[in-house]
Amino acid sequence: MIDLWQEIYGTIKRNKLRTFLTGFAVAWGIFMLIVLLGAGNGIIHAFEESSSQRALNSIRVFPGWTTKPYDGLSEGRSIDLDNRDLEDTETFFTDRVEEAGATLSQSATDISYGAEYVNLSLYGVYPNYTEVEPVKTAKGRFINQTDIKERRKVIILHQKSADVLFGKTHTDPLGKFVNAGGVAYQVVGLYDDEGNSEPNTAFIPFSTLQTIYNKGNKLNSIIFTTKGLDTEEANETFEADYRRVIGANHCFDPTDDGAIWLWNRFTNYLQAMAAMGILRTAIWVIGIFTLLSGIVGVSNIMLITVRERTHEFGIRKALGAKPRSILWLIIVESVVITTVFGYVGMVAGIGATEWMDAAFGSQTVDAGMFEAKMFSNPTVDIGIAIQATVTLIVAGTLAGLFPARKATKIRPIEALRAD
Repeated sequence: MIDLWQEIYGTIKRNKLRTFLTGFAVAWGIFMLIVLLGAGNGIIHAFEESSSQRALNSIRVFPGWTTKPYDGLSEGRSIDLDNRDLEDTETFFTDRVEEAGATLSQSATDISYGAEYVNLSLYGVYPNYTEVEPVKTAKGRFINQTDIKERRKVIILHQKSADVLFGKTHTDPLGKFVNAGGVAYQVVGLYDDEGNSEPNTAFIPFSTLQTIYNKGNKLNSIIFTTKGLDTEEANETFEADYRRVIGANHCFDPTDDGAIWLWNRFTNYLQAMAAMGILRTAIWVIGIFTLLSGIVGVSNIMLITVRERTHEFGIRKALGAKPRSILWLIIVESVVITTVFGYVGMVAGIGATEWMDAAFGSQTVDAGMFEAKMFSNPTVDIGIAIQATVTLIVAGTLAGLFPARKATKIRPIEALRAD
């Protein structure tokens, strides 16, 4: 056995460039497979993490502009949602809507406590807002139904806003009153979120904002969660029915998708998951072909090795060496090359995914109304990395087997005559 390892070492030492190029093809195949899988997993994990923070059975409705003439009215009309639309959402769809709410905003409001102040947008919401958006109560409570019903003057501040207003005096914000444009609001909660980088919003009850700031019956958007809509087809049917009801309120064509915009997270999720599946398949296909290139490289090098050592094998057989020993020599050399360089590629690939996690794992991308993580845990299961490496080793062994069998069939007299 020692002689065998010495022969393999001597062969590799005499053919450094050839061995390096063969090993590089193997290592590169493993490295690229792990990096591609890691990058794909990073995108998929980020999407799943973002989706888990919001109710997938939620729909947001935004006003738009008509794109079709209807009932004597021209296209291009602005559609403004109002309280009637919110009431109809709850009244006409009791079997498909769990809980409905709305949003309304008042921008650029100075909020002060003592000598400190911040300029924020006031956002009037319903209690269900935290179910559909990544807003988490960090201290105290959020808006409740009693606040909506009684139009209470309560406010929920971002933790960073609270630090500005109360940090210097080391005062507990809960229960304190802040001045917002001449109106006193009691702080009942603090919130944190995963999206907005700046704490530029404070939440108050929807009914309070609508009343105090004279918004009439208008609203910015409607938010509700659904039930019993488990397929994309069911959601499409519901959306068509919903447009028909809202269209009757505002006299627009129910088939006019521009009049109101429905952001259905469930259908968006299904479509995104289908895209993620295609991405994962594409990554595996590219990775497998990269591995195959490494296997082909090993096979070609083994063929060249057999050709170059034909004379040597002839001498061995003339001196009484058995075909099995020659077969074993070539196969072990193939296994050694694929194992060593496969392991190097695996370690390098895992290191690259860890670097991607450190470099890009906390980056976000602006998605319009919110920010979302671009990458999250772009790593590969160590089991998959090991399986890929073992697969390449087995394939490399088979790649060396065919040239080895060819070498064992060479007649000594023919081998001795070879150049």
